[in-house]
Amino acid sequence: QVQLVESGGGLVQAGGSLRLSCAASGLTFSSNYMGWFRQTDGKEREFVAGVNWSGWITNYADSVKGRFTISRNNAINTVYLQMNSLKPEDTAVYYCAANRAKATTAEYEYDYWGQGTQVTVSS
Repeated sequence: QVQLVESGGGLVQAGGSLRLSCAASGLTFSSNYMGWFRQTDGKEREFVAGVNWSGWITNYADSVKGRFTISRNNAINTVYLQMNSLKPEDTAVYYCAANRAKATTAEYEYDYWGQGTQVTVSS
């Protein structure tokens, strides 16, 4: 059974930082493309960042480029999202997701999802 478990969310002031973690089990983690998405009430889930199997190739939404960094540690089956210079508009539930086949920003192409972790940025 595949499980993705996010942690690290919370309340932070604008300009602050948070580091999200996603621990994976039940899958060949090093073979999966990993992504982070976020969702606010009434909106569709949007792609935030993705990283390939080796960690060398990353992709970011324009809204977070230069502020967020995605990374992974295949030895412990964990993917991270370092979020700096946070803004109130970054407030959302953040989800990690795994794709068995390819690098993609499309939500529907991901095979596995975590339960999400809330990030709230106060102004």
